[in-house]
This record gives sequence, C-alpha cells and structure tokens, in this order.
Amino acid sequence: MIEIGAQVELSHPAERVWRALTDRELLGRWIAEAEMVEGVPDRLLLRTAGLPGFQADVEVEVTERQEPDLLVLACDEAGRLSEVTCDVTATTQGCRLEVREVTTHGGWSVEQQKPREQQLRQALTVRLPAILDWLAFQQVDLRQADGGMTAELPLIGVRGRAGRNPRRRRTVVVAVVAGAVLLAGTVAWVTLPPDSKPVAAPAPTATASALPTATAGRATVVSTATPSARPSRATASATTRPSRTPSAKPSLAPTSAAPPPPSAPSVTARYETESDRLFGYTGEIVVGNPGAAPVADWAVVVTLAEGTTVDDVDGANWRQDRRVITFTGAAVAAGGSQTISFDVRDSRPNAREPESCTIGGRPCAGL
Repeated sequence: MIEIGAQVELSHPAERVWRALTDRELLGRWIAEAEMVEGVPDRLLLRTAGLPGFQADVEVEVTERQEPDLLVLACDEAGRLSEVTCDVTATTQGCRLEVREVTTHGGWSVEQQKPREQQLRQALTVRLPAILDWLAFQQVDLRQADGGMTAELPLIGVRGRAGRNPRRRRTVVVAVVAGAVLLAGTVAWVTLPPDSKPVAAPAPTATASALPTATAGRATVVSTATPSARPSRATASATTRPSRTPSAKPSLAPTSAAPPPPSAPSVTARYETESDRLFGYTGEIVVGNPGAAPVADWAVVVTLAEGTTVDDVDGANWRQDRRVITFTGAAVAAGGSQTISFDVRDSRPNAREPESCTIGGRPCAGL
C-alpha cells in the first residue's frame, strides 16, 4: 500500500471548497478536465494522461459523500486502483482541506510517485486557492449600485464647488496676500543690521531748523533739500556694506567641509516574486550578510498594495500593521543569507507586487 497526501489552509468557507471539489467544470480548472461517464451516475473520467505522475486517464466514482465535510472517491487508472479521501474541516479563518490517496490494487513506481505527489501539492496550494478566490469574486454583485453611486459621486463634487462663497474666497485671497506682504516687511525690518550712521541722520534736520530764523524763505528750500539727500546716501551705504560681509562668510563654511563617506550596509535584501497566480502570489526575500561578523538585529519592512493580505510566512517571524509587514529572524551568519517566503492574497484578479521593501531603511534590490 502506497499513500500520498497534502494539506492546505484556505481562507474560504467549507461550502465554497466543497463546490470546487464536486463541480465538474471547476475540477477542470484546478485538477484536470472531467467528463461524465454515460449511463453511470456519480462517475467521472479525469483527463490526467500526460500530467506529471500519471500514465493514463483516471475513472472516478463517488463512494461516500457527507456535504460539506467528507468526500471519498474510488479511482481506476489503467487497472491500478486507489482511494482518494477529501476531508474538509472548518477553522476560524476558513477551512482546512486534507487530501490522501492510498493504493488498493497495484502501485506506482518510484519515478511516478514523486511527481504525482508534487502535482497534487501544486494543485492544492496554487490552483485551488486561485479558483476559490475567483468564486468569491463572482459572488460580488457589481451591479448593485448601477446608476446610483456612479451618478452620485460627480454630483457631490459639483455641489461642493458651487456652494463656495465667492466673496469669502476673495477675502481669503486678499488676507493671504496681505499676510505675505506684512511678513516680507517684517523680515526686511528684522534683517537690517544695526549701524551708527542711520541713527545720526536726523542731525541735518536740526541744522536746517535753525536757518529759518535768519532767512526764512531761502532756509526753507535749503533745509528740505539737504536732509533728503544726505540720509539717502547713508542709508544706501549702510544697507549695502553689511550685506556683503554676512553673505560671504557663511557660504564658505559649508563648501569647505567634505561630506562623510557613506557607511557600508551591514545586511542586504533582495525581493523576488517566486510565483504568481490569479488573486495572489508568493514573494521571496533573501537577506544577506556580506560582513565578517554575524548580524542579529535586522528587520525587513514590506508595504503591500491596497487590498492585499499575507496568509502564510516561512523563514522568519512577522507582524502586520494594516498593509505594513515587518519580518525579523535569527542572526545571519557572516557571509551567509536567510530566505523568507510569504503568500499574499489580492482582492484583484491580477495580483500586485508590494509597493516597497526596505531593510534598515534602505530599499531592497529587485523591487
């Protein structure tokens, strides 16, 4: 007696998994094309000839059926008989499916058994989850809001624009401009450097005020001309001379200092999409240590696309905060590496890779 089997955790209810196990059309999508055997109820012919581990088509007959928990099949592959048991167990996140095949007459060669088991595992872990995700997507009625949401969203935007008060908008604009002018004036006043010459500028005014006592008409002309010319030269010289000195000295300091050389990264990371499927993919991250000493304190941070979640992780500890996944693990030996594999479910049929991947704040290669 030879036994092969596989087990998979599924984020779907048992009823949906049962449908994928018993629907002839769905069987053709994830395991093999199925045809009804004419005149024989509960019997199917699976077109498995040519698949890895199979040498001929398999005739299948249902011998026990307990919906949605248990399905037992008697299989005949060119005279080699076997029994396939499908156990569905409900879990908090969905259900667990376990498939076992035991030979009852004849057997498989060593060369046939290994690829046959690999074919079963791939069907359960890759193709079946994709079909279940597709079934879940089909149950979403996209026509519920037909003519409703599509019409409402633009109207909300139009009302928002029309409802604005134009006077208030002009008032806000004027206030912003006035504020900018006031701020510019304040900055100019604050940045003016102190000088003794502008303070002494009112002196000519005092001299001019004494002249009218002697010659009133002529003194008035002289006094108004003399103060207006002399303070303007003093103010101009006072504002131009100090501006050269502060602008020259600070500009030399940053250019003379050489930037420190960048430090070599202690660990590196490379991302790769190992396999993709409908509504999901499997990602792989390789953490490498090019240094001469082990590195224990490392963390890889991955930001997933909107609407994606992580189902399973192998090779690291992980925690999730919404779309951000943080991977940590044991120390990476000097010159060694550590591989992290994680399964991602996507709400869209065409799965999307992570938006970003970093290690120690540096981007991962390959993404």
